[in-house]
Amino acid sequence: MLADFLEKSERLKAKVKGAMVYPIVVLTAALGITLGLMIFIIPTFAEVLNDMGDGASLPALTQKLLDISDWLLARNGLNAGMVVASPFVMIAFVKFCKQFRNGRYFFDQLNLHLPVLKKLTYKVAVARWTRTLGTLISAGVPILEAINIARDTSGNEVYARMLDKVHHSIRQGDTFANPLKQSKTVDSLVINMIDVGEETGDLDKMLEKIANNFDEEADVLVSSLMSLLEPIMILFLGVMVGTIVIAMFLPMVGIIKALM
Repeated sequence: MLADFLEKSERLKAKVKGAMVYPIVVLTAALGITLGLMIFIIPTFAEVLNDMGDGASLPALTQKLLDISDWLLARNGLNAGMVVASPFVMIAFVKFCKQFRNGRYFFDQLNLHLPVLKKLTYKVAVARWTRTLGTLISAGVPILEAINIARDTSGNEVYARMLDKVHHSIRQGDTFANPLKQSKTVDSLVINMIDVGEETGDLDKMLEKIANNFDEEADVLVSSLMSLLEPIMILFLGVMVGTIVIAMFLPMVGIIKALM
């Protein structure tokens, strides 16, 4: 049973990571193409415009593009280097913050409120700790010890703190469901199922059902996200490159009209 749990957990984790690879690759490609155009193509284009004597009456979009290109090339390209380095600095900063509990809590809380990721983060996190707890209880591990293990392996600081409160509450003679309701970290369906499980003595089975349902829903969400991300990323890349191309050709249209 534990082996099945670990297999499901790793499979879902791999699927979520796989879903995130595509947008990261596309965004990296978009950044690279845009920087390449701004650093190597736009300055040459600006020289052509200056030679044609049309630099004083450029369209607003073209002028903005040239200003951005000038800014990137300023200080011997230091600004461009800062733009390239900024994602890596942000990643390093996030990893550093996650070494501390408060840092992990902040970013886990943030993921639970992001428009696209919040549902997936919620379902993956709840499925993980409910399956761990259900598996341990069904194996005969005392509930307080099982909660401690589920807390340490939850992979989400928001739910680790919630399980801390549940542990403290049960030690004080309260139920599992009450601190869950007060924490407002799970929906009413989860609370009601755990409440029923406590009353009937089938808490482990209820936790397993919650985990199975949330695993299936997380699988569906990942598949939906993967199917939606591809056209969205292609559209994003097309709009970005298309805007640059249009900005480059707008002055040409004005010049052709003037010659006619």
